[in-house]
Amino acid sequence: MRYGVYNAILHDRSLPEALEVISSVGLTGIEINTGGFLPPVHVPNIDEILTSDTARDDFLGIFEGTGVEIAGLNCNGNPLHPTKAIGDKHSEDVRRSIKLAARLGQTRVVTMSGLPGGEPGSTRPNWIVNAWNSAALDVLDYQFDVAAAFWKETDRLAADLGVKVALELHPQNVVFNPRDIRRLVEMTGATHVGVELDASHLFWQQMDPVAVTADLGELVFHAAAKDVRVNTERAALYGVLDNGFRKLDPSEDRVNLGGDEWANEWPKDSAWDFVALGRGHDADFWSRWLVELNKIDPDMCVNIEHEDTSLGRVEGLTEAAGVLFEAAEKVGLR
Repeated sequence: MRYGVYNAILHDRSLPEALEVISSVGLTGIEINTGGFLPPVHVPNIDEILTSDTARDDFLGIFEGTGVEIAGLNCNGNPLHPTKAIGDKHSEDVRRSIKLAARLGQTRVVTMSGLPGGEPGSTRPNWIVNAWNSAALDVLDYQFDVAAAFWKETDRLAADLGVKVALELHPQNVVFNPRDIRRLVEMTGATHVGVELDASHLFWQQMDPVAVTADLGELVFHAAAKDVRVNTERAALYGVLDNGFRKLDPSEDRVNLGGDEWANEWPKDSAWDFVALGRGHDADFWSRWLVELNKIDPDMCVNIEHEDTSLGRVEGLTEAAGVLFEAAEKVGLR
């Protein structure tokens, strides 16, 4: 197994500085953001790398002697967004990231399946949470048709370039559980589209990441070590689908998600939170998960994604790495 970090948490510093942090906590890989919801801070010259061997070699030279290697690319976004300005950009970011991966000798690109509107002409994505009525299933059929058309074409590109695309099982996407990814693969005949097993989004949906990993088997291409703590007293009142978010004012610091869409402020009395590895589930749990991943691919990249707002960037990464290493050592995977 290989252990690294998704670099978004280190976007506040240069790539060489980020590599120093990663090496200092004992990790050996960096999953690099290449577009989608976030700008490609650590690889701003993607187009140049795609066309210039010198630019490519210069970029790869940054990693020499650092003890850290590239451990996949990441362009999480909504390539199926019904607003053209967002959907076109994010879908092109996926294609460009696949081409970039091939140029850099990488075989994994992480992204999301995407979420269309509910019908032709829509301008807002429509996530069907519980399809108890017939109209909701009609919407899902339409959305899967849209998704299948995009991913069938994208799978061909990925296969031609020897790159596998790992879809995060993320809510507010067409694909967010094992049933969904199997449906997409069946509809498209995809050979190079599978799953990034991010445990965090499974936890709060009451899914077991160990069971999901075992169930999906070779459809799991990549993994994200990220934890969730369910705040049981609040969850008992609001449920895990609580929408107690706050829209941020333009004068406030906020993250653009494309076009005129922005990330909202997380509920202050949330039913669940992203936390550093170990603060939701202990090392024994993570060791069982690593065993299942290792059965699929002993060379799989498992990259920490740090989004615990109660901890500093390096502080949280250090804590998470310690728990991941403890888990790995328990089962002889480090």
